[in-house]
Amino acid sequence: MPSKKKTMLKTDIRTVGSEQTILRSSIKDRSDWIIGSPICSSLERHKILHLGAARMQPPFEIVRSKLGGSYFLAGLAGDGRVLVDGRWKTCHPGQAFLLSPGTMHAFHSMPGKAWSFCWVRFQDDTLSSPVAEANSPVLASFDGETFRHAILGLHEEATGGARPEMEMLWLELVYRYVDDFAKPQLLDSRLLRLLAKVEASLGDAWNNEKMARVACLSERQLERLCFRQLGRTPRQHLIWLRMHRAAALLSSSDQKIETIALEVGYSNPFVFSSTFKRCMGWYPSRYPGRVVG
Repeated sequence: MPSKKKTMLKTDIRTVGSEQTILRSSIKDRSDWIIGSPICSSLERHKILHLGAARMQPPFEIVRSKLGGSYFLAGLAGDGRVLVDGRWKTCHPGQAFLLSPGTMHAFHSMPGKAWSFCWVRFQDDTLSSPVAEANSPVLASFDGETFRHAILGLHEEATGGARPEMEMLWLELVYRYVDDFAKPQLLDSRLLRLLAKVEASLGDAWNNEKMARVACLSERQLERLCFRQLGRTPRQHLIWLRMHRAAALLSSSDQKIETIALEVGYSNPFVFSSTFKRCMGWYPSRYPGRVVG
């Protein structure tokens, strides 16, 4: 497992013998691993930088600090590890992760085992309707194999060049799979009601008992529901909502860090700063894009 120090760096480890099928939106992307991949300018329609399917031999590791876009990854075969809120989670076949813009994106293969997955990397941001919203699932069940066929169909049409109308149909299908996964409105109505109240008053003293009462569920029922639909426990998602709001405030106002901490429910700015660092990959004072008065 990568060390905490290492996850702060940009890392790109890809082993010879790995297989990747990639489309990129523009020749502007000049990363070593993507040069030579075919270009599909239609991807820009949905702010997609690149997408593809891969079977990566170990060691394989990617780390990107504060990406400016959402990142969707669906497991196909083997297991990988994905960094979520500062903690490593296993990505099994039949599961997908949706990582938010403005956070550290990191994942790696398990030692000695190949990992197959497909992905879509967006170039959206926290201020322009990102695919991954605050209440989008971070981890949930997903039919990655069907999604892989959609990506391969798009690749075939985009590289063939004979039927642009078919290329657009495949692109819309790929985007629809990700967009449907990301939609918070598809959540259970009790969870939606709870999250609306939590987001409206993030500075309140929320705990599991209070959240369960608002949702009209037992604490255990709420925990199971929240983890099944969002990939986080109620407390973990509360922390994520607070950090997401704090990041937005850091990027859009010149408020002091202590003021922002209070606004999102932290009376102790040191606890807030360490929690923000764990979830977002940066201390608030060093957060890229922070407005300084």
